Amino acid sequence: MAYSHILQLLSAISRAVAVTTTKKAELQRFEHPISTETKNDEPLSLSFLVIGDWGRREGHTYDWRGIISRKAYRANILKQDLESAFKESMAKWKIIVGHHAIRSIGHHGDTQELIRHILPLLKTYDVDFYMNGHDHCLEHISDRESPIQFLTSGAGSKAWRGDIKEENGDGLNFFYDGQGFMSVKLTQFEAEIKFYDVHGKVLHRWNKIKQPRHSSV
Repeated sequence: MAYSHILQLLSAISRAVAVTTTKKAELQRFEHPISTETKNDEPLSLSFLVIGDWGRREGHTYDWRGIISRKAYRANILKQDLESAFKESMAKWKIIVGHHAIRSIGHHGDTQELIRHILPLLKTYDVDFYMNGHDHCLEHISDRESPIQFLTSGAGSKAWRGDIKEENGDGLNFFYDGQGFMSVKLTQFEAEIKFYDVHGKVLHRWNKIKQPRHSSV
């Protein structure tokens, strides 16, 4: 997903969800409020949490030396913002939006800093999707050790034909080195991911179903 497309997506989301970001939070956070109405002990409305790096606290800058900055920033952001967001959330769906890929077989490949510092948190809190741009391609990779799906949609404005790192292909479900885009459809218990070419033809489709929790939450 091109970064401008991510911003458009999040702008649309923000009109339909409650903003739960505090003044101290660095990463932006949107969470759809959970309905008080239930059926079979499950909320009737869709509930989801989206956390992303598309905006940071006004008037505060960090010394960036790579994908992730130095130790102080990692401790502040990852431990405080991400963990507090996950712990406070009752959302059924958990989605992280970032610019750089964690897993990719495209031009930039896997981002080792994110694998070391971000991925363990995502696994701990059962994140469903990590969505990103940066690589100019479309791809879907499944994590072998958790339910996380890595979704790259960076081919809206251009694509890099034939630029593939095949050695990074563990868990690869789909890769396309042409232009196109991705859509995500969420219902209370089901997610549907689709990748399209520029003509609107569906190139890849993937579904995930979550079972009701049968609790009083």
